[in-house]
Amino acid sequence: MKENLELFSKRYSCRSFTDELPEMEKVEAIALAGVRSPSAMNKQPWLINVITDKALLTEMDEAIMKLMSEMEDQSMYERMTERGGKVFYNAPCMFLILKQPGTDLDCGIVTENITLAATSLGLGNVICGLASFAFTGEKGDEFMKRTGFVSGYEFGMTVLVGFEAMKGTPHEPDMAKITHIK
Repeated sequence: MKENLELFSKRYSCRSFTDELPEMEKVEAIALAGVRSPSAMNKQPWLINVITDKALLTEMDEAIMKLMSEMEDQSMYERMTERGGKVFYNAPCMFLILKQPGTDLDCGIVTENITLAATSLGLGNVICGLASFAFTGEKGDEFMKRTGFVSGYEFGMTVLVGFEAMKGTPHEPDMAKITHIK
């Protein structure tokens, strides 16, 4: 039990990955942890598409950066440029979570299971909502097709996974966020 609780304190948002793809056994174990997530009335309103096509990930990354560079508000673009100019931080593996409309909570649970499974296997990971931009730009339909979107499902979230290029640190918990009602 203590090991499980320690896992929560180890996880951090990795923003620097090596090119090396994790072993497929680990990738499959992470995907399995995702589909084992609880859901309301056990409807499991998600699909998990595992993308390891590095050329596709690079293409999507570049399309997102281009889209952000053309926005009136440059704050996101500037922040990503300061972090190296890559939305996907060179990650070799993306878990694309597709969800049925109105199932955000269930999608969040899948996302968390994936991140904790990756951490438990010694892999860096980061939740990446900016990936949604790839599916709205001029190449949006093409990327939806190439990443396996299915009718009746929409973008839920992505988790980027791989080996850490640089070790990061978890954020400090804000204990003021906890209230005890007695």
